[in-house]
Amino acid sequence: METVLSVLKILLVAVGALGVFLYGMKLMSDSLQKMAGNKMRTILAKMTDSPVRGILTGAVVTAAVQSSSATTVMVVSFVNAGLMSLAGAIAVIMGANIGTTITAWIISLFGLGDSGGALTFPLMAVAVALPFMFMKNDKRKSIHEFIIGLALLLIGLHFMQEAMPDLSNYPRLLETLGKMSDYGYLSIFLFIIIGAILTCIVQASAAMMAITLVMCYKGWIGFDVAVALVMGQNIGTTITANLAAMVANTMAKKAALAHLVFNVLGVLISLVVFYPLMSLIAKMTVFFIGSDPYTLPGGEGYSPEAMPLALSIFHTVFNVINTLILVNFIPQIIRIVNWALPVKETEEEIFKLKYIPSHFVNTSELDIESAQQEIQLFSSRVLKMYDYLLEMTNTKSEEAFNDYLEKIAKYEEVTDMMEREIARFLTHISESSMSTEGSKKISAMLRIIDNLESIGDGIYHISITKKAQREQNIKFGPVNDAHLVKMFGFVKNALDIMHSNLSHDYEAVNISAAYQAEDKINEYRNLLRDVHVEAVKSGDYSFEVGTIYSSMYALYEKIGDYVINISQAIESSHVATHAPNLQGI
Repeated sequence: METVLSVLKILLVAVGALGVFLYGMKLMSDSLQKMAGNKMRTILAKMTDSPVRGILTGAVVTAAVQSSSATTVMVVSFVNAGLMSLAGAIAVIMGANIGTTITAWIISLFGLGDSGGALTFPLMAVAVALPFMFMKNDKRKSIHEFIIGLALLLIGLHFMQEAMPDLSNYPRLLETLGKMSDYGYLSIFLFIIIGAILTCIVQASAAMMAITLVMCYKGWIGFDVAVALVMGQNIGTTITANLAAMVANTMAKKAALAHLVFNVLGVLISLVVFYPLMSLIAKMTVFFIGSDPYTLPGGEGYSPEAMPLALSIFHTVFNVINTLILVNFIPQIIRIVNWALPVKETEEEIFKLKYIPSHFVNTSELDIESAQQEIQLFSSRVLKMYDYLLEMTNTKSEEAFNDYLEKIAKYEEVTDMMEREIARFLTHISESSMSTEGSKKISAMLRIIDNLESIGDGIYHISITKKAQREQNIKFGPVNDAHLVKMFGFVKNALDIMHSNLSHDYEAVNISAAYQAEDKINEYRNLLRDVHVEAVKSGDYSFEVGTIYSSMYALYEKIGDYVINISQAIESSHVATHAPNLQGI
């Protein structure tokens, strides 16, 4: 019973310590993203015109945001949006594999043994002091969060080490563990599979790397087994990008698959030269600290630092060498993914989100760009829906009229779905720690999608009104028809300005043009209303005609209200504004 309780205690402490480590890693990543999120995306989108620049960009961005998953998910979204070629994406992914090796170095150099504990309390002291000095500066707050995250990461590692007992007190267990790598390549294959599966489950290669390094430090596993686990982790970490691409287009799926192909090929290359490569890594470790990573606890010359250092060296050498080799075979990798995922001509459907995946990694500030792209698509669909109104008006065919009516009804359902799903996504990412700028942008986006959905409703109501007009055989006459065509044009102009504002950086919003377009709509609505009242008084047309006609221009004007609300929301995302115009909300 006592043995069971001690094992349970070890497991609970280890799981708790892993939770602290993961939270610290996430805090570090989020703080770095808040400091440079938009810049990271700009760099990724523009610096991929050659394989070398793509690799360097992927390495730098991943090292900066401390997450290869964040980089690869961004790459998938860029390919999905057509902003990055598949070849450029593969180069960035290769660089991301190099950039992610910095995590192992942080853990092995600063987080294991006495060094982690020695740094933890000074870091926490600095973190406690910083808020009192830099309370109002977002960037400095992010620095404060980064320091806290690093301290928590080290605390988590410290408790993971403490949870694992010293194997020198268990010679039989030590002997059993020592035999785990005695089966040559069979052992290596087995632990590659184990590493891949565990990383797929945890979806955090950094956590698996931390666990592997701690197990190395405590002597629980041999060097060959640890290396096999790391190679498996490199395969398992690709699951995140592939999940993100599940509902994306074929090109995005190809980018995610290319990540998997590259990592699998890298493992196969390493297996060909596995034992010579391990011998080289061991000699490098002996050169640096005078201890061989193959020496087990209790052996002569054993050092607990040797294996974690050797593993960090391997992780870097493994990714650098694979990149240097496979960068020359990017066209062949593209052929493989093209063969595995042939383009389907009927793939593009309007009834799905394009830039926001159903499975996504929360990369906080970086996710805002995906939402912004989705909102641009939302806007373009609303414009397409509005154009169908003109087609409905001009067609003489009953079949074509009903076809356009059905299309508008389907698009109205899509606008409802898009508002719901984008709002869910924005609410999810807002639960993370966000900068003031990021929070304002999310608030603005929530207001934007609400008004875009309302525009969709307005267009649908106009189509239903046109249907009623057609069924009742109501004719407005050439003058009133011309009035409605002119009102349609004014609203179309306002929608085009709105879409332009949504398609650029929000700080470049053309608010004056939006107000001018809104003023024209309001002025013309007032004119039509006055003329309508006089026409009703003089009996120029029947009550039924007047009801349909006034409903029509009133609905157009209501759409104009929703349109100006959107440009106002864009402006509010980056400047302090007065109380918003809540017309139509």
